[in-house]
This record gives sequence, structure tokens and C-alpha cells, in this order.
Amino acid sequence: MNRTIALLQVDSTVGDLSGNASRIESLAALAATNGAALALSTELAICGYPPRDLLLQAEFVALAQTKARELKVAMPVLVGTPLSPDNDKQLPSNGVVRCGPSATSEHSNRIVARKQLLPTYDVFDEARYFKPDNRSGIARTIAGLDLGVTICEDAWQAAGMTPSAYAADPIESLAEWGRQGVHLDATVNLSASPYHADKLADRIHVCRTAASVLGHPFLMANQVGGNDDLLFDGNSLAAWPDGRVVIAPAWKEGVLMVDLDDPDACVWIASTSDDALDVGNDALRQVSPHEDGREHEREILDDLADAVVTGLSDYCRKSGITSIVLGLSGGIDSAVAACVAAAAVGPHNVTGLALPSRHSSQHSIDDAAHTAQALGLVFETIPIDGMHVAVEASIGSMLDAGAAVAGENLQARLRGLTVMAHANAQGKMAIATGNKSELAQGYCTLYGDMAGGYTPLGDLYKMQVYGLAEVFNRRAIEGGLTPPVNASTLTKPPSAELAPDQIDEDSLPPYPELDAILSAHIEEGLDGTSIAERGHDPAVVLDVLTRLERNEHKRWQMSPAPRVSTRAFGQGWRRPLASRHDWRRS
Repeated sequence: MNRTIALLQVDSTVGDLSGNASRIESLAALAATNGAALALSTELAICGYPPRDLLLQAEFVALAQTKARELKVAMPVLVGTPLSPDNDKQLPSNGVVRCGPSATSEHSNRIVARKQLLPTYDVFDEARYFKPDNRSGIARTIAGLDLGVTICEDAWQAAGMTPSAYAADPIESLAEWGRQGVHLDATVNLSASPYHADKLADRIHVCRTAASVLGHPFLMANQVGGNDDLLFDGNSLAAWPDGRVVIAPAWKEGVLMVDLDDPDACVWIASTSDDALDVGNDALRQVSPHEDGREHEREILDDLADAVVTGLSDYCRKSGITSIVLGLSGGIDSAVAACVAAAAVGPHNVTGLALPSRHSSQHSIDDAAHTAQALGLVFETIPIDGMHVAVEASIGSMLDAGAAVAGENLQARLRGLTVMAHANAQGKMAIATGNKSELAQGYCTLYGDMAGGYTPLGDLYKMQVYGLAEVFNRRAIEGGLTPPVNASTLTKPPSAELAPDQIDEDSLPPYPELDAILSAHIEEGLDGTSIAERGHDPAVVLDVLTRLERNEHKRWQMSPAPRVSTRAFGQGWRRPLASRHDWRRS
């Protein structure tokens, strides 16, 4: 009997029901051609994850379910889709339907399972949109195989990996059926598990736990690609009760062919679609029982580089954006943002604008030109001093009578004006080049350097940006090309060059210290006292946290940034605006 199951690692576009159906059909055809008995998609693959408030439209849910049922496939496929409720007073379900040929019409195109555990934490808000099911899904006799069917979060409770204390445990429920004599060949999981650095080890633990508890193989098909600020790395998994694990490549669309009887027989088949996601050089990996999986994790900085490239690439493709413009200052942030843009849409589709002011150093102008030339960008130099003089002539008295920062910000806003004008005139998307450290401290200018449709480095701390510069330089050297980030860009003191001889440390702590404080508070949730106990000056800690709180209004107005950390600014960070920012000292 054929015991090969195909995991369709799909890069769905939210709302593109027909396009997603075609992607699933294409991947299913690859799987069928290569001998799969059946296939499963990722969670909500037919509508894309997360669909957010599209789910509040009954017509959208109904049409998605219909599209899933009507997929044209040559073998049975389990497809993730929203399911219409029984009446207009109920929420829809996050479910799975079976499509494709079947021995009887009774078993064809049926609802197989509904999600039980609905995450409502971090970036998840599923209780807003879905009604939970109260029983484990099971699909019997699909292509001769008896399968348990779960959806994403359903598998995480058994491994103790959820912050919510759910009343149910779908994996344990399936295990109990097994103890009562119900035989299952495998349990499958349709997943849309968002990426953050180091998450693969968590997924390995979840899948291994499920396989051990169930006593049979556990297969997780995970979404790949970027949808708005969320990234999905793929890395679909198959785990066996003895601890062996097979991992599909990250940042690539395709099919993981899983032989239930032989992990060594599993293979990866890349998508043949012209626009298929294919970032980086990751490949199929196997984890032995004595390994915890971290031995097979990719270098974090390489993974982060591929993550932010994926985020920008998919944001552009799914939004119909073909070209990008950004300001090139000669600093580390704009240089790395240019590297990301060139990798995402091709260097010939990226325009770098050097916008020197009266305070710009020659080495910064030269460094910007070097980056553009090394990457092969379209490059223009537009001095802003003439505009600066003209504006000062108009509102100079206003500026002279006010805070000095208004005059400094004027340069950033003139640069933002120029970049946005170019974007509007040429039909391009401007990208902002700020990083998480600066955004956290408000060390950025509204309607200036924050202007743009996307912020590719917005969830990377400053020192991580330096790390990515080394990655892009190394990749260029390996490809026989000139490193795009000049040595002087890497070594000179960071500066916004908004005033004579100004450097960032005039206003901020040194970036290694700043990043450590911010990471401890944002990602780890530590308070100021706990952070100071790690050896930081309490006064510095207090100043950093105060700046963080007082600049929330800026972050509410920033463009989307790809989430690569466990807690990014955006939907996973929900701080009030009009509030007592100094509540710690009240």
C-alpha cells in the first residue's frame, strides 16, 4: 500500500481565493506525479493566513469553502479553509475539507475537521473570528490510510508550548482513542506558524512530543512566505515516535514527500510556479533521535537575512509592487536596507537616492555611491541644501523661536519629501530604513526618515543590522562580487548627520548596551529593576524605558515591518497612546 503523504508548503496570498487554489492545485499535481497517496495544505491555505476581518464577511467565508471543495486535483487533498457557521449568530470555523477523487461520493468533498484551540495572544486573535470545535478531528480511510487531523495550535498543548491553559488537548484525545483500539497510521497538522528567530526548535519539540504520545508519525505542513508584517518560514516537519525528524527547507515553496515507513526516503520537490518563493540556499534536513534540532538550525543571521528579504519580496509581489526607492545616506541602515531591496526585487528595480545636506560628510556620500554601484542599483544624487535654504527663508523665524530639534528634523523631512515625490512620480514604493533600536527610542523623524510603505529592518536591533551587513558582504564575496557595505560604513560612528559633528551616542547609549536593555524589556518582559541587576546603570535603564514609552505615537504611524523577533512593534505590541507614561514612578 502507498504510504506517502505530501505536505504542500504553500505561499498563499490573503484574499486571493482563485490564485491560492491554483497554487494548491499545482503543488498537488507535483505530489501526485511523484507518487503521493494524498496531500495536505497549510492552515487556511485557500484564503491565506491571517485573513483578519475578511472573515467577518459571510460571503468571503462561503466562497472560500466552495473554492476549497472544488479544487481540481488527481488525489485526495486535505485543504485548510474557513467554514461557514450554521446560522448568522455564530462565528465561522477554522477547518479542513477533503477534496479530490474518492471511492464514494459520501466521502468526497466533506468537512474533515475544525480547529479546537484558538490562540488569543501575541499576534493571534482567533477567538475574534472563529468558533472552537469541541472534539478531535479524524478522517478515516483516505487513500487507504487512517489519519488524525489537527490544525496548528491543536498540537501545541500536549508539548506545553502554549501560554493559554486550554481545557482540551486534541493530541491526548487522539492518543486516548488509540488506547481504546482505534488504529491511526499518522496524525497530520495543517499549520500557519509564524516565524521568529529560533522557532524551529520549538516546532521540532511539538512534533516529537505528538509523535511520542500518539505512537505514530506526526506531520506538520507549515505555511511559507510573508503576509503583511507576519513571516512564515515553511520548515514543514515530519516526526517519528523514535525521535527522528525530517525538515523541509525554509523560505521556499514546494512539496515535502513523507514516506511514513522510512524517513530516509523523504524528498523535497521545489515548486515549478514562475513566481514561487525561493529565497536562500536551505535544503532538506534530517534530525537524528539524539539531536535536539538546534544542530540543524541555520545560522541566525543568515536566517534573519533571508527572512527580511522574504518579507519585502512577498509584500511587493502580493501588492503588485515592482520597484522600490530609498534614501542612501552612506550609513549602515540604508546600506543594509538597499541589500535587502536588491535581493527582494532585483537591483535593477531599486533606485537609491543620495540626498546630501550641508552637514553630510564626503565619506558618507562616497559610501552611498559604493553601495549603489556594488549592488547595481539605479543611483541618483539630489542635494537638498537648496530646498533647505528656501524653507528656512520661509519659516526661519518660526524655527529660531522654537526647539532646536525642529531645525534638525527639517533635513529629514526634506529627504522624506524627495523620496516620496520620486516614489509617487515613478510608481515605486518608498521604503524606510529605520531599525528597532531607533524606533524604540523615537530616534526617528515622523514624515521624514520614517516615510515609506515598508520598513524592512524595523524588527532588527542596531547590532543585528551590523550582523546582516556582514552576511550580505560574505554572500557577495562568495558570488565573486564586490561587498556592498563599505568598510568605512561598518566602522564609522553611527550618525544621522543632522548637525555638525553629530553622532548617535550624543543622544543614545552605545548601541550594544541599548540593544541589551531594550531586548530584556521588550522580548523578555523584564522591568527596570531586573534589567539594572544585570549590570546596567539604573539611570540609563530608566531613560531608555522612558523614551520607549513616550514615543509610542511614532510607532503607531510606522509602516509595516517584518516580524523576526518574539515581540515586534505592531499587532503583537499593543501599548496605549494617551496614558501615564511614568506609571512605574507613580
